[in-house]
Amino acid sequence: MNAESLLVSASINISLALLILTLFSVLRKQPSNGPIYYARRLSQHQHVSFHRRFFPWRLLPSVEWVSTALRVTEAEILDNCGLDVYVFVRLFKFGTNFFMVCSVVGLLVLLPLNYKAGGKGSPSYSMDSFTISNISSGSNWLWVHCSCLYLLSCYGLYLLYKEYNNILHKRIHQLHRMRHDPNQFTVLVREIPLCEEHKARDCCVDHFFSKYHPNSYQSYQILYDGRDLEQLLKEAISISRKIENLKHHSQHRRNDRDFFLSGSSKYDSDIEQLEEILKELLHNIQHLQSKDLLREKELPVAFVTFKSRWGASLVAQSQQHSDPLLWITEMAPEPRDVLWNNLAIPYRFLPLRKFWVYVVASILTIFFAVPVAAVQGIAKFEQLAKWFPPAMAIKLIPGLSSIVTGYLPSAILNCFVYVVPFAVIQMSKLAGYISRSKKDIKACNMVFYFLVANVFFLSLLSGSLLDQIGESFTHPKDFPSRLASAVSAQADFFMTYILTNGLFGFSLEILQPGLLIWDMIKSHTCDRGKKKRPYLYSLPYYRIIPYIALCILIGMVYAVVSPVLLPFLVGYFFLGYVVFINQSKPAASFATVPLLALTLLFNEYCKIRFFPTFCHWSVKDAMDLDELDENSGAMNANLHNATDAYCPPCLRPPDSGDVESSSLERLISSQESSSLEPLISSQESSSLEPLISSR
Repeated sequence: MNAESLLVSASINISLALLILTLFSVLRKQPSNGPIYYARRLSQHQHVSFHRRFFPWRLLPSVEWVSTALRVTEAEILDNCGLDVYVFVRLFKFGTNFFMVCSVVGLLVLLPLNYKAGGKGSPSYSMDSFTISNISSGSNWLWVHCSCLYLLSCYGLYLLYKEYNNILHKRIHQLHRMRHDPNQFTVLVREIPLCEEHKARDCCVDHFFSKYHPNSYQSYQILYDGRDLEQLLKEAISISRKIENLKHHSQHRRNDRDFFLSGSSKYDSDIEQLEEILKELLHNIQHLQSKDLLREKELPVAFVTFKSRWGASLVAQSQQHSDPLLWITEMAPEPRDVLWNNLAIPYRFLPLRKFWVYVVASILTIFFAVPVAAVQGIAKFEQLAKWFPPAMAIKLIPGLSSIVTGYLPSAILNCFVYVVPFAVIQMSKLAGYISRSKKDIKACNMVFYFLVANVFFLSLLSGSLLDQIGESFTHPKDFPSRLASAVSAQADFFMTYILTNGLFGFSLEILQPGLLIWDMIKSHTCDRGKKKRPYLYSLPYYRIIPYIALCILIGMVYAVVSPVLLPFLVGYFFLGYVVFINQSKPAASFATVPLLALTLLFNEYCKIRFFPTFCHWSVKDAMDLDELDENSGAMNANLHNATDAYCPPCLRPPDSGDVESSSLERLISSQESSSLEPLISSQESSSLEPLISSR
């Protein structure tokens, strides 16, 4: 790729980004888009000032949202959004800080050295004249590159250590702030054996923990296979919404005289008919939630609550039985984070499910090699034209060749890669993870490995092979050295990839075109005339973090090889930060071996020093928080909250969710004394009679 193609790619991406960001700055001022761009503030009942009357300035673009995002402090992010978002933002700051220093070293030291000291005589218009490939093999100037590599690597390790240490302290502080959460007192227990005497599992839970943990055991909640109940609950909620929609349309058209004479009775009869169906559904739900029927649907899974965090921590981190496949314990996830349906999957089937997920992911990676190779064929148009002469017709149109080789390959690759995270997250759902956070973490890992294998290594190898394929056939023994010397030639492709993924991708992320289209469709169809609700959603970590990690990998690999790439990475991380808040010489090559060993040792040290705190609940911290609660008198309230927090959805009263009025609640309250409430009431461990209680 020549400089003209790179310039064309940069121009197209910058123009698209400016257009999208301009559109965003206008749309965010419109009151109708408040539920999209101010969803969190509206959900917290915070005031968002809009001018309800139309003013022309609402159609003018502005940049005050950038300064507003830059003024947000890390303390505000941690308090309002939590530790996950804080770490997410720190990832962008790490990238910005690291690659700014890399850019200074690369542009002031390595870039002039590659161009002036080069002995290969690369054409001045070629990007290769600014890379390490322009340095002759065996040149003493390569020691400068080796020294810069050590310098930048040590600086990166220093920044990583600071980040790890900072996040570790924030993690401990966050646990203190969230000491009232029920998951700190609760343990998830799986593979509960069947009690031979009572032919049930709930009594076995109580007997086991009362005997082996008598001083810390508090209560338990056995789980049930409630798929049929959940289906009935969904039907009840759907019918309730239909009733509310009919009432809304009926009230909206009351002033219409013709409707009042002819259509009102029809609406009333439809509402009465639906209310009868809803009442029958609620009766069936109550029947299925009875003790005798639920006993037949017990699962070998329970949430066990303890009187202290210290007791829960000891149980979660210890083996409870000589058979390690019985009484398997781990700290419970937050109640809102639980994937209830996956708890019904037998534990012995989980390894098989995960194996098939990895098999499918491997097949996806292999088949993805086809579009990646095709993309590299487009990017290496000059080499491809030698093997396919009709492709030379592109050069007949002025400027088209630069667009095809500069912008089109990265755009096509980003389009193909865009669907990968969504496919991977669906595969992760089949793996049987018990919480959304674990599912997202595994999806992040799988997407990252996919990107490294395809976008990085496969692009590197396929692009280099196209450069060297002719010489490789005639001199096969020189293939490894030719492949190594051609690696730097892929820097220009990765520049265009970062431009497209960063400028265009982050701009679309802040615009939220999908939500805008969906909101427009709803506003003109099923939600016409209704009050809009905020579009609350969690950050799609599995879709964003792997791409950030890939860009960090590309930057670290090419920091010394091709310094021209580094400023693009600085812009990438800076824009991402703003958006998501709102060859070698043999001796010189051998000298890099200690650096590799140092990096691996640093990785192992960080695993020992920092990682355990994020996986386990230390006994010391648990005891300290217990003492703090006992001194403040908050222990009883926390235990009561933990006891009631893990009632499965199939045992809860039907909830209309976002239905505006209370027709469903009114029908529930009109039921007889066989109400659902006794079924989900709390129960202490000393009583075994009510079956569905949290014990």
